[in-house]
Amino acid sequence: MEDYELMLNAYKTAGGTPSVFNNLEIANLLVHNNRILGSNSVPGLVLTSKETNEGVDIDLTIKEGCKIINPVHLCFGVLPKEGSQVINIREKSEPNSVVKILAHCVFPNAIKVEHIMEANFEIEENASFEYTEVHYHGLSGGVKVVPHAKVKVKNNGRFLATFSLLHGRVGELDIDYEVLVDEYGIMELLAKVYGYGEDKIKIKETGILKGSSSRGLIKSRIAVRDKAQSEVVSELTAHAPGARGHVDCIEIIQGEAKAKAIPIVYVTDSLAKITHEAAIGSVDKKQVETLMARGLKEDKAIDIVISGILK
Repeated sequence: MEDYELMLNAYKTAGGTPSVFNNLEIANLLVHNNRILGSNSVPGLVLTSKETNEGVDIDLTIKEGCKIINPVHLCFGVLPKEGSQVINIREKSEPNSVVKILAHCVFPNAIKVEHIMEANFEIEENASFEYTEVHYHGLSGGVKVVPHAKVKVKNNGRFLATFSLLHGRVGELDIDYEVLVDEYGIMELLAKVYGYGEDKIKIKETGILKGSSSRGLIKSRIAVRDKAQSEVVSELTAHAPGARGHVDCIEIIQGEAKAKAIPIVYVTDSLAKITHEAAIGSVDKKQVETLMARGLKEDKAIDIVISGILK
């Protein structure tokens, strides 16, 4: 019970609403280390989970034709200063289903914590799956986060994923997503990360537009300051007529930070098209000066400008 209350407090600090875990109309799962502290499913959604030595295995199925009204709330966390957590997720959205997943990952006291997620998402015909992952870290930078995912989007399916890490030190981040899209399918990947101190950020996102008239967007907004480092590799390929895609990467650097952006676009069909834009630079000096003229110190003014970009 003590761990349950502490996890809910951390979840609230991360921006979540703890009452969702007491609402029988909302599907949810609460995991601390490798212990399942709470779980609830709803009609049309099959949620099973199993504790392992290192974390939790999760199977999630949205049944054919079902539209889950309320977002599914997941919360994964490690509260001690040291520990590891491995989350394995297998998800299947059956034809014509709709669901939104909101996952919070909380590591408020981490000195030496590793969090690994291995996910396999399958979105079948005419299904819609949205996955939002929000992280809340402490200030020590002692976290290593490794989210990897393989995604298949079938005909006219829709997959939207957002990764957000804006509160606390990043520590070490290694994202690797690969999405395969069939005819008329849609994929969108968005990453928003703010690193400082000696944080290390590595993001690799790959979209493969295999089907005709498929659509893809890979978008990232990264800010680094102090001695933090970031590397973003965004790869989008199109192999069928009518496929359209765009890569959009903006990185902001301050102090001694280092940033690298590598957009890769590859087209093998003359009727497909992919565009890209990438930019690395500092915050707008005029905006910072305007905020300082209103009484803010320079560091605070820079933080406000960067937060605006990331939001």
